[in-house]
Amino acid sequence: MNAETTKHEPVENLRILIADDHEVVRRGVRTLLESEPGWTVCAEAINGREAVEVARRLKPDIAVLDIGMEELNGLEAARQIRKVLPDCEILILTIHESEEVIREVLAAGARGYVLKSDAGRDLVTAIGTLRRHKPFLTPRVAELMLDGFIDGGEGAPPATPSRRAGRLTPREREFLQLLAEGRSNKEIAGVLGVSVKTAETHRKNIMRKLDLHSAGQLVRYAIRHRIIEP
Repeated sequence: MNAETTKHEPVENLRILIADDHEVVRRGVRTLLESEPGWTVCAEAINGREAVEVARRLKPDIAVLDIGMEELNGLEAARQIRKVLPDCEILILTIHESEEVIREVLAAGARGYVLKSDAGRDLVTAIGTLRRHKPFLTPRVAELMLDGFIDGGEGAPPATPSRRAGRLTPREREFLQLLAEGRSNKEIAGVLGVSVKTAETHRKNIMRKLDLHSAGQLVRYAIRHRIIEP
């Protein structure tokens, strides 16, 4: 997949959602994007859960998501937004630069991937490409994918989550992130709108499915699989 670098044409009424837990990043991205004719940042969110709720309500054309957000990470948020808004294009704006992460991003339904270090140069072009419903990878990211394809051979299967992680339902992955962030059953119940008993049941099921026996093991698992950041 090649990054598209052709200059986009201005479009009216392009509505964009920005989700990042750092205010300075949100402010910078907003300033950059709203300098384009007809582009409007319709909302900002500080975590993935808020991003999903705002997207459902406002129905943006494009959502720009960070990966490492609390309560619900950018990958899970991308999956949920694409499920309820299949026409909304997702762009991941992140510091992470590896073939495995890129594959996970694409598997989550995002079709744009820009490194934060490249945002000043590539973000506007990426948004212009996505609004035409075409994928965008920066040259550095596309090179990583190409190198992985060549090294792995033509028949190499795409990277997938571990078999244990694959046993979790989307709801359980949400619980897993909250557990790894150190939330109590009562706090998780409040965030997700369930009973404390339901939260306790999910905790037990997750620990059993992943064969984990302590909070420390759970946190290490979540960090290793980029569900939370250290």
